[in-house]
Amino acid sequence: MFATTVIRLVCLSLASVGVLAAPIQFEVVVDKRATACFLTGSTALPAEVEAGIPALAKSVTCDTSKTSVAGVPLVSSGGISFSTIDFQKSSSSPLGFALQAFATPTDPATADLNKLQNQLNDYLAVEAGLRSKGIGGSQLTKVKSVKFFLQFQIARVRTARGETVATLGAAGTVEHQQGK
Repeated sequence: MFATTVIRLVCLSLASVGVLAAPIQFEVVVDKRATACFLTGSTALPAEVEAGIPALAKSVTCDTSKTSVAGVPLVSSGGISFSTIDFQKSSSSPLGFALQAFATPTDPATADLNKLQNQLNDYLAVEAGLRSKGIGGSQLTKVKSVKFFLQFQIARVRTARGETVATLGAAGTVEHQQGK
């Protein structure tokens, strides 16, 4: 089942000019997948993944002439292409790759949070793209392991900058990421 947004358009009553006596209502259904270039399949997404699609669709672009993982279009966020942070190009495990590629400075508060977020956006988009195509198993697990590491790093940076559970939300804390 596709998630959709319903837009209702109502024409104003033109009774004053004698054209219409009552408002006319039109309904247009817009498929969220139509705006998320990385969702190329038709498999329903888990609610947690689906909830993030509108924000990702605004910040992620696709080069549909190239692919990233298992046929998902090559994605970019904030000028960072997935191809430049692709764990598949490493001889290390996905987690080993993540430990090297997404290390933070000794003082995590000085890390480039915007860069980490754009890197995470790429991995979130690839994960959603895989799920939309019904691809799970080891492919999905590898992408998710890098994604979780990036989420953990972002939580560390935000915590080092003094953000609290009140501003991070429970899911944004280091403790929550460690539980994954």
